[in-house]
Amino acid sequence: MDYTQLGRTGLKVSRLCLGTMNFGPVTSEDDSFAIMDHAHELGINFFDTANVYGWKKGEGITENIIGRWFAQGGGRREKTVIATKLYGDMGDWPNDGRLSALNIRRAADASLKRMQTDYIDLYQAHHVDRSTPFEEFWEAMDILKQQGKILYVGSSNFAGWHIAKAQEVAARRNSLGLVSEQSHYNLIVRAPELEVIPAAEDYGLGLIPWSPLAGGLLGGILRKIDKGRSASENMVKELDKHRDKIEQYEAFCDELGEDPANVGLAWLLHQKVVTAPIIGPRTLDQLDGTTRALEIKLDEKALARLDEIFPGFKTAPEEYAW
Repeated sequence: MDYTQLGRTGLKVSRLCLGTMNFGPVTSEDDSFAIMDHAHELGINFFDTANVYGWKKGEGITENIIGRWFAQGGGRREKTVIATKLYGDMGDWPNDGRLSALNIRRAADASLKRMQTDYIDLYQAHHVDRSTPFEEFWEAMDILKQQGKILYVGSSNFAGWHIAKAQEVAARRNSLGLVSEQSHYNLIVRAPELEVIPAAEDYGLGLIPWSPLAGGLLGGILRKIDKGRSASENMVKELDKHRDKIEQYEAFCDELGEDPANVGLAWLLHQKVVTAPIIGPRTLDQLDGTTRALEIKLDEKALARLDEIFPGFKTAPEEYAW
């Protein structure tokens, strides 16, 4: 396993991040335990979750599964850099979600209890809260740091200017500020190249791409359908929208002799400021397959071909001005 620093911090994390969103709703607890154990065997030390995962309001199903896994001991907690997120509603009362100081305090304590740990390595805002000033956000996060409940703070789904504003407020407080941004980024969705990635690079944030395979479109979808595997109605619609590009992409992956899923992950690993794409395996076999992405080296010709198939963006303002 390869490791890198998380943004400008001294924290070392694996180049692949284990996403746990399937744990509970899709993957059983026993299978989730097996996947997490095997992730450690492969050298993956970076796990991502969220208080809303499990998708039953207020239950924190996925965090509870992780907590029961940690409780088995054997160095499981000590070997894991655990990242979780807050923002989504965990109840029906007015302050049961978002990023007020009140919810930050309550949500952190609840996540710690569910995961049976006394600290969170990376605490992430799952979305920007336009109704909460960053002064309030940082005061609450700094208190959690002082209490030893969290170590680092990250963002998710922030615009470039949100990152800039958050960092400037943090700087006035002499705070470390955000160390990472978790964005929807892949060969098909390249909008972060406009302003999010430049902001992350300038402020020293590591980029953690979610949905690195575009919900499965970059995972060899045409081959799976050809073999009779079913796809959701939404997936079929997305495939119809991008079919020409996906056909070119899978043909190019054949030329490389590589699985499309691994090429999609490898491309992200070649992008500046990317720390670790989030992989969400439902089975052990899927987890094993992803490690090949770490070995794929895409030369300039291959990267240029992928840009031809999936055109990206210039940094703003050159993309839309001069």
